Amino acid sequence: MNHDVIITCALTGAGDTAGKNSAVPVTPAQIAAAAVEAAKAGATVVHCHVRNPETGKASRDPALYREVVERIRETGVDIIVNLTAGMGGDLEIGAGEHPMSFGPGTDLVGPLERLVHVEQLLPDICTLDCGTLNFGDGDMIYVSTPAALRAGARRITELGVKAELEIFDTGHLWFAKQMIHEGLLKDPLIQLCLGIPWGAPADTTTMKAMVDNLPPGLVWAGFGIGRAQMPMAAQAILLGGHVRVGLEDNLWLDRGVPATNGSLVERAVEIITRLGARPLTPAEGRIKMNLGRRV
Repeated sequence: MNHDVIITCALTGAGDTAGKNSAVPVTPAQIAAAAVEAAKAGATVVHCHVRNPETGKASRDPALYREVVERIRETGVDIIVNLTAGMGGDLEIGAGEHPMSFGPGTDLVGPLERLVHVEQLLPDICTLDCGTLNFGDGDMIYVSTPAALRAGARRITELGVKAELEIFDTGHLWFAKQMIHEGLLKDPLIQLCLGIPWGAPADTTTMKAMVDNLPPGLVWAGFGIGRAQMPMAAQAILLGGHVRVGLEDNLWLDRGVPATNGSLVERAVEIITRLGARPLTPAEGRIKMNLGRRV
């Protein structure tokens, strides 16, 4: 069991959720305010996507990331910033017998373009999604090839940003270990992402199997989506890991009770303390994750 727990709050995500819960932040000001809310509730890290302020849809605009980061830093609230670098991997295969007629959900760019905002802003942490995945029941695929991952890993390492490797299935973990073996990444973080159709399911057996295959000595966390969010938070702690909660992964605090980022962090803090552990402050989290202090 882990007695000193990093809490990551994933604030908004890329899903079409803005109309499903009014607390889902959309504008840079709202996302930064959500980061402060999460920090005050006990979060160690905030994981940030950005959205088009006019439509609420997911965006890759570096200017939006810059505004979010600057607004967070201007508050003076201490929080570790983790920016997604997963946007730009969406491929909507054409329906039926026309697979090359890519659909309107396609947003596919190269590995270095996915890192433009990371290069500009140098956050504490950025993510690297470690494989291709059938995403949902339609024709959407998230694309992250071995060659693209190697290129992204090299660039993240060159920038001196800590990589958080997003693991959606067991093959992703296999390749993450290969990149570490090749020396492309230095002391990365591992995030086990469970319950996303059709990746690894959110259950004890799957999480334990993945944990049993982790390289020794790495800091890791795990989460489940939807109703599995809090059970998987507890499970991660019991298996020696850290936790992630937030509106990116789950919109509900209890049945019929919409969540906020702050309320989800508070619930995670309660679980952690009731298990006899404690949440780490951002300062303690930097030490745990071997992060340099960024300005």
